[in-house]
Amino acid sequence: MCDQKPERVVLCGASSYTEKFYFNPAFSRLPEAVKQELKILCVLFTEEAGGVLTLEFDRQGTLLLQVSQEDADYLVDEIDRELRIRRLQEENKDLLNSLEMYYRLVFMGEGV
Repeated sequence: MCDQKPERVVLCGASSYTEKFYFNPAFSRLPEAVKQELKILCVLFTEEAGGVLTLEFDRQGTLLLQVSQEDADYLVDEIDRELRIRRLQEENKDLLNSLEMYYRLVFMGEGV
């Protein structure tokens, strides 16, 4: 049996195409306030910038903000979207750092 960690673990995401938000049930123990903040963050981003935004943990426990778009979506401004991602990371630095710490403690079993 192979006990290999996945490349990435999705925390949550939103799509402007389907107008839906996804939250990984594996993280259901997070406080409701954090879940709501993540939903607002993702949905507002996709409403403003278009495309799909997912928050994913890599194998090292780093939280990555991944953006993508459909091939035929020519309305997405990639430069503007990158600026929005940077602003989102700066404005939510404490939340994102806390989520990384939570993931490393709970899912990776790292000590403080």
